[in-house]
Amino acid sequence: MSNAHRMMTICRLIALLYSLIGALPALAAARPNILFLMADQMRGDCLGADGNKVIRTPHLDRLAAEGARFRCAYSSIPSCVPARTAIVTGLAPWRHGMLAMRTMALKYEREMPALLADAGYYTMGIGKMHFHPQRALRGFHRVLLDESGRIGHPEFRSDYRAWFWSVAPTLDPDATGIGWNDYRGAIYALPEELHPTRWTANAAVAFLNEYKGQEPFFLKVSFARPHSPYDPPERFMRLYEDADVPPAAIGDWAERHNVTPKPNDFTIWRGNVGPEVARHSRRAYYGSVSFVDEQIGRILQTLEARGWMDNTLILFTSDHGDMLGDHYLWRKTYAYEGSARVPMLIRWPRSVDAPRGQVLTQPVELRDVLPTFLDAAGVPVAEGNFDGRSMLELIRGRAENWRRWIDLEHGQQYPDAGWWTALTDGEVKYIFYGSDGREQLFDLKNNPSELHDLSADGRYAATLSTWRERMVEHLSERGEPFVKDGRLVGPRPNVTYSPHFPK
Repeated sequence: MSNAHRMMTICRLIALLYSLIGALPALAAARPNILFLMADQMRGDCLGADGNKVIRTPHLDRLAAEGARFRCAYSSIPSCVPARTAIVTGLAPWRHGMLAMRTMALKYEREMPALLADAGYYTMGIGKMHFHPQRALRGFHRVLLDESGRIGHPEFRSDYRAWFWSVAPTLDPDATGIGWNDYRGAIYALPEELHPTRWTANAAVAFLNEYKGQEPFFLKVSFARPHSPYDPPERFMRLYEDADVPPAAIGDWAERHNVTPKPNDFTIWRGNVGPEVARHSRRAYYGSVSFVDEQIGRILQTLEARGWMDNTLILFTSDHGDMLGDHYLWRKTYAYEGSARVPMLIRWPRSVDAPRGQVLTQPVELRDVLPTFLDAAGVPVAEGNFDGRSMLELIRGRAENWRRWIDLEHGQQYPDAGWWTALTDGEVKYIFYGSDGREQLFDLKNNPSELHDLSADGRYAATLSTWRERMVEHLSERGEPFVKDGRLVGPRPNVTYSPHFPK
């Protein structure tokens, strides 16, 4: 090749390079922003859009009306850290390795914030992350933390608490006097402006108002409520003062949990606290949900003011639910709907051609969140990297080959609570207690409150057998002590980590 030809080739390459560089802003603009909204410990039935005629959630209901609501959305391991690990990794429990509430692994091969940062997104996290260590970024460019009273290291102070003491140095952020796993409810004892729910929304609004980056953003806003303490501002407690808040559901199988709590023990996992105390707690919980909803409304209003509503994928969910006294149970880690079913709402940008206002009944799970974001961002996903799938497939009407049911499980978290695995398609739920070999079967279609255990009803023997066989198939890859000679093993040892947990 002559020197002239070489120079011409080099010039063409330089021109091509400049054209690609010039196209980068347009390419970035073509990809949607991603707004990931999370509540902590929010039940799937605490949405107006879910048919709850008492609770007031107009802004979340708007997302459902302008997008899609997934009726059968679950948290496979319904407690904070393993649920959030599924979100971070896109993996099922056995593959991410955490089968009970434990500390998150230091690092996974693929993590949500890092994958989106690598795809050219500016990544920002606000609120509760529950990472380990607490200041781990995991691919976020920046994080503002509210970790409630959790202190993983003597030198750790959350950004919320640092801000609190900078504006109210003489006040106590825990002045309401309710613990993090308390069943009591009370009005927030301090000015509303100091509440962590308000702080989280303020930080998100500030980010959206100030963001001027060329790249699209991934913004995770993770509220620490309605997780206890159930401490809404007074106006939200009054909102439900005379409301017909549903009482706790008590199943015909739940008598084993009908125990009297010890005096001054407010962090029970089970117990009969009486209908009035339970109603007060549920009023406070509903108030906390409505407060979160109001603050989400402020975030959506800011997104609209910036002109980004139609170029942003918005997803709202929770890490797990809250039993709120159903079946005399409190907190989470149970297979029952109050604990395991979560809200899942998606509003998509204009670039996605799909009818709005959909209600989808295919079983989805937190492992599906990361693949959904990667799909929206146009990031190719290698087969086998994730157990979850993009929920945009269902939104686009591609339901073929979607999973028929979802797996749930949790190792023992409380004394005598037992450890269990479960399967559900949103219409039937089968639960097997590895701790003692018990089975439960519920008809969710006709009895969503799980009032009647059908496992001993001979009319449902064939259904019970079918779901038992499905459980054997699901657990077969684990071998002993889960399955032996083609049968479920119970009792069996409590297993809290799988061999896949990163060492």
